[in-house]
Amino acid sequence: MKSLNFDLKLVVLIFIVLLFFASNSILARMAISTQNIDAFTFTFLRIISAMFVLLVIYFYKNKNLKIGLKSNYLSGFMFFLYAICFSYSYINMLAGVGTLILFAVVQLTMIILALFFNEKLTFNKIVGITIAFGGLIYLLYPKSDFTISYFHTFLMFLSGFGWAVFSVLGKKSKNATLNATDSFFKAFIFTIIFAIFYLTFFENILKIDFQTFIMATTSGSITTAFGVFLWYTVLPKIQIMTASIVQLIVPIMAIFLSIVFLNETLTFELFLSTIIILLGIFIALYKKTN
Repeated sequence: MKSLNFDLKLVVLIFIVLLFFASNSILARMAISTQNIDAFTFTFLRIISAMFVLLVIYFYKNKNLKIGLKSNYLSGFMFFLYAICFSYSYINMLAGVGTLILFAVVQLTMIILALFFNEKLTFNKIVGITIAFGGLIYLLYPKSDFTISYFHTFLMFLSGFGWAVFSVLGKKSKNATLNATDSFFKAFIFTIIFAIFYLTFFENILKIDFQTFIMATTSGSITTAFGVFLWYTVLPKIQIMTASIVQLIVPIMAIFLSIVFLNETLTFELFLSTIIILLGIFIALYKKTN
């Protein structure tokens, strides 16, 4: 007999995580496109609010706040790299396109890392990954009415690399609450270091209003904090390769959310590429069982 061989609870958790990740792109683009908040302030509020929520969860579960200072800095830095580049790239990038680039880079990086850690690249995964990437390439292929900033694309590449390494490190997590909280605490340290540099050289361009404050803190306290907490819960239960593949659903979610909330257009190319990507994911995750 053949089946997808999925644990329903795990599938539901993964879906919620991916929805949270897609929502982050919408909230970032929505806030930054108003020009009422700068990219650094958005990032700062996102990280500090996420850290606060995770600290509350950690204290509730453990009745203490024993966060060490001797380790886990790589994980914290990679999340900071992801978050800061993510925000700055959305100064000049549509939410859907940005998310596609982000998770294409995430998948490539995680596939390379998975092979480095000797995970098996099956025929199904090769075919599925190829088809899914074909869908992304079809959507992003240059058209006469399509322009993109190479600088902001490069920032999104760095963001994708940071998130991929952060996710691979999270696979080692044995305590999702502790590891997620610790990572955000370390990310906050790097945010403070960046803030010192930022305020020294760009002290006159910090800006925010109430609406963008709500968007940034919502992104941090809900879609980021709970998204990463659940992701760290899920990661130890799946392969790195599988984690990279399922994240290709995020751009699809982000594109359709951007249509609803940002009035971006659903084109035939977008619809067709969505079908191709979903087909690729289905094939890559398809397993034979007795």
